[in-house]
Amino acid sequence: MKTTPYDPQSEARWVPEPDKRPGRTAFQRDRARVLHSAALRRLAGTTQVVAPMRSDFPRTRLTHSLECAQVGRELGAALGCDPDLVETACLAHDIGHPPFGHTGEEALDQAAEECGGFEGNAQSLRILTRLEPKRFAPLDEPEVRLSPWPGRSVGLNLTRAALDAATKYPWARGGHPADPASTKYGVYGDDLPVFRWMRTGAPDGRRCFEATVMDWSDDVAYSTHDVEDGLQAGHIDPAALYAPHERAELFRIAERFAAGTDPEEFGEALDRLLAAEWWPASYDGTARARAGLKDLTSQLIGRFCLAAEQATRARYGPGRLTRYAAELVVPREVRLECAVLKAVAVRYVMQRDEQAQLRSRQRVVIAELAEALLRTAPDGLDPVFAALYAEAEDDRAALRTVIDQIATLTDASALALHTKLVGR
Repeated sequence: MKTTPYDPQSEARWVPEPDKRPGRTAFQRDRARVLHSAALRRLAGTTQVVAPMRSDFPRTRLTHSLECAQVGRELGAALGCDPDLVETACLAHDIGHPPFGHTGEEALDQAAEECGGFEGNAQSLRILTRLEPKRFAPLDEPEVRLSPWPGRSVGLNLTRAALDAATKYPWARGGHPADPASTKYGVYGDDLPVFRWMRTGAPDGRRCFEATVMDWSDDVAYSTHDVEDGLQAGHIDPAALYAPHERAELFRIAERFAAGTDPEEFGEALDRLLAAEWWPASYDGTARARAGLKDLTSQLIGRFCLAAEQATRARYGPGRLTRYAAELVVPREVRLECAVLKAVAVRYVMQRDEQAQLRSRQRVVIAELAEALLRTAPDGLDPVFAALYAEAEDDRAALRTVIDQIATLTDASALALHTKLVGR
């Protein structure tokens, strides 16, 4: 058996199980389980920025997750994390996102109001520990008697460290350590037993080191690739980034990602990027221009990851950094550059008129799907969710089952089911 710098508690599983093929680490097993899961494959049909099938080679939640995993694996390894553990967290971090991306998430949150709301990150934990059918535990195991679903699915039954690393917001709704009004959280009320097990020995509200690596890798991957996609699709004109009125709007949007920042700081961050020799002055779709875009992405990823690696090492020194021994350090200048890139993607890709119209329609689809499924349940539910609906203890649990069903759909299957049930 290969060894890792992680203790047995980190490698423990909610329900103990033997390894079918000795020689692998616990985290290699975790990575394989996520990689082969239906929940991960589903992300191929789920919106990232442009909806699947609306362009020839769109980035989806799946391609984003793969790109995030590549960034996170290398950054984590450079800092002493187990690379399979960080890659697992990156692959799993968006696994709970519903059809239509953040638009679907907002619509489902409204539909789920009476059962505690919906949040993609909390849904990820629910999928990993309950909904993705991989392991079922017998009733006579003492660990299962602690579970709120004895004898039922325990999901992928990942290690404690893998679940913790995949949890971007380790608190329940309203439990943000610095902002109780925050809408971001990582666990629903009825998933608290496995969450508490996962967080055994963890400081309240603090993410493990691997989760901070995953979170920064997520930011790096989508900020750079969304801008790449926007340039290639012709939505972003590099020349517009010099216009005063455009810059003012960009900096207003960037405030979402770096609250309290002076516009002058955003301007300095953008100017640093524009002054780089690899920043494109224009884009005409030629092979040379496409190669330039790929170089842009590589340069940005390298810039952002190297800055974080060096700053973290400067604070904590050499050696392996794992679990709660450190926190990732990202220089403020680099965070602002990333925030500006996010603003560029929002301004020129996500805020286009056609995208606004599409999102409006998607909200209606989700709301009407929830109403129709709840009205006709268990009819219309997949067999897995029909069985869970029949076992629901009360109306809240029944509604949560319907929400779970919708959250497992792709964009295309959500539209198809809406047409079937609603007829328009």
